[in-house]
Amino acid sequence: MSNILIISGRPTLGHNLNTILTFLGESSNAIAFEQAVSTLKSHPVFDAVLIDALNIELAGELCDKFPQQPFILVDSKDPNFKSGANRVGAVDEAVTYPLLTQMLHRCQEHRRMQPNRKTTPQNKTKLFRSLVGKSNQIQSVRHLIEQVAPTDANVLILGESGTGKEVIARNVHYLSKRGTNPFIPVNCGAIPGELLESELFGHEKGAFTGAVSSRKGRFELAEGGTLFLDEIGDMPLQMQVKLLRVLQERTYERVGGMKPIRCDVRVVAATHRNLEEMIEQGRFREDLYYRLNVFPIDSPALRERHEDIPLLLQELVSRMERENAQIKFTENAMKSLMEHSWAGNVRELSNLVERLMILYPNQLIDVGDLPHKYQHLDADDYEPDYPEELLEREALNALFSADAESDSDESYDESNNSAELPPEGINLKEYISEMEVSLISQALEQQDWVVARSAEVLGMRRTTLVEKMRKYDISKA
Repeated sequence: MSNILIISGRPTLGHNLNTILTFLGESSNAIAFEQAVSTLKSHPVFDAVLIDALNIELAGELCDKFPQQPFILVDSKDPNFKSGANRVGAVDEAVTYPLLTQMLHRCQEHRRMQPNRKTTPQNKTKLFRSLVGKSNQIQSVRHLIEQVAPTDANVLILGESGTGKEVIARNVHYLSKRGTNPFIPVNCGAIPGELLESELFGHEKGAFTGAVSSRKGRFELAEGGTLFLDEIGDMPLQMQVKLLRVLQERTYERVGGMKPIRCDVRVVAATHRNLEEMIEQGRFREDLYYRLNVFPIDSPALRERHEDIPLLLQELVSRMERENAQIKFTENAMKSLMEHSWAGNVRELSNLVERLMILYPNQLIDVGDLPHKYQHLDADDYEPDYPEELLEREALNALFSADAESDSDESYDESNNSAELPPEGINLKEYISEMEVSLISQALEQQDWVVARSAEVLGMRRTTLVEKMRKYDISKA
């Protein structure tokens, strides 16, 4: 099938355009105006459609009816053929090579950047559950992964700690033809330099003290799959030389061994360091850098894509669901989190979500519930104003509950019980009021009449204490 369609009422124009496109190495087909609608309906989207401006009404009708299809108007005196989103431009009948190639490139970009364009079927179901977001940065990362995954090119992932470099590496692996084979991660910074060679290439029995048996290395374990070298910038120089040899010759020997072992392993490396600066300082080999940096992918920091935070929160909460417990965020809490700088990136956000799920299960999180460093908006100072009767009832319940606990204590001295009922009876309301006045006055005296500290001692809100002081006319003499 042709990938470029020419719609023209003039056979000569159609033939000329066909000739030019053939010279460009493109496959094209010319049809008459009458066949335009049926052809576009029965065919998937063409790379480009060149339509003769001789029938300008039909041109406009087709542009409106097929919005996903990019159109180029031919033999038009109007160079601004852009009244519709899919009208990429116009060319004269005496079309030039540079102008036509520019218009074809525009058509290509129109199709590539189309919103909601489907990925390949195998990617559609499993692609990027961990690479959540709608920002341009994360969409660019997804696109790069889709492009490089089917190849065997070495990939170098650059970015700060906590941005999800291993997630990118796993997606590159799972979407490649090696996806069913092993994915073996190695943190080059976590293994001492003297042990790293044995860890990567394995060792033979007796190769060094403690080598009581032969052992496969990570390259051998990753055979047919992907080896992920995390923090490659921390690899010692002597190991960089040996890694370069493996990448160049695709063979290696175990430590203490003489037999070369061929390997079929794709290498994906990652680092948070600036390797170019390390090369200038003599701490990283330039030849290894270019071997690894065949296809670089920059993992964006979270502070560069704040608009992704709501989607990331939703994904992290659903993934960390604990015993059917979830949390939600108010709009202000969400805005406050979007104002944060996120030095720890997605890892820091993940830790915060886990902490909040432990503290506030099945609750709605507001700004005041966030740790202080994440409060970039004013918290709501709402304090419930409970009816006085409810507060007095609660105080009574607490009082008698305390008495009951005291009665059950064997060491309790009954002489200390001041809540005995006299034979003649009492006025309970007056008795409680007098007790309340006495306790409030004592608390104020103890705390030098600092209302906030007195309220804390009495276990009540400051505003409640102020109301009671006003009610009982309690003031400092």
